[in-house]
Amino acid sequence: MASIPILSIATFMQLYTNRLSNNGRRVHVALLEKGIEAEIVPVQLNGDQMTPEFLAMNPFHHVPVLVDDGFTVIESLAILDYLEAQYPTPPLMPTEPKAIARVRMIEMVQVHEMTPLMYPQLKAKVGIEVPAEVLEQTTTKMATVLQFYEQHLSEDFFVPGQFTLADIVAGVSITILDAFLGVDLTPYPQISAWYDRLSTRPSWITTQPTPMEVMAFLPRIRTALQRHG
Repeated sequence: MASIPILSIATFMQLYTNRLSNNGRRVHVALLEKGIEAEIVPVQLNGDQMTPEFLAMNPFHHVPVLVDDGFTVIESLAILDYLEAQYPTPPLMPTEPKAIARVRMIEMVQVHEMTPLMYPQLKAKVGIEVPAEVLEQTTTKMATVLQFYEQHLSEDFFVPGQFTLADIVAGVSITILDAFLGVDLTPYPQISAWYDRLSTRPSWITTQPTPMEVMAFLPRIRTALQRHG
């Protein structure tokens, strides 16, 4: 297995990620939206993340990892906050207090409410047995989150007139619901219109995995989900 290229002294930004990583895509989209040049270093997740070189950057063996001029950041939300503070233009965070709260609220709902619900659905999709009652419960709870998003989407984005981190964090997961899990978004017209707008953004198009990439990655997704428990 080829080792991941690690520069002993970083002279520019590197993002260690995988195109099928939901968390990694958040950061890649943000980099593109901000026009930040970065080397995208692919981590295959077939053992690359367990190499000594990678574990030296992230002992929790997860992607993404951002290295900016020798400074290493792990965890996608922390990376997004770092990018916003270090490279504030164009802004992906509002400045008005209620708008800031709205962005943080959407991020936290996605991480703490929606993401755990996706695991049983993903397991069933790749052929791992999941009790029917668990799938029913997660489907019901997922609808609650989607309705929450529907209620908070006004005009074009979660913060009217501004594309923010809320749109990135929630949006990349809606891609999985739509393209991979086959969740029907028609009962949510605000979400559907918003998702259509996201899908035309160059950052979205650039980071969107192809069907071939998804199919090739399915065995690794299945293995990862089996480990997840």
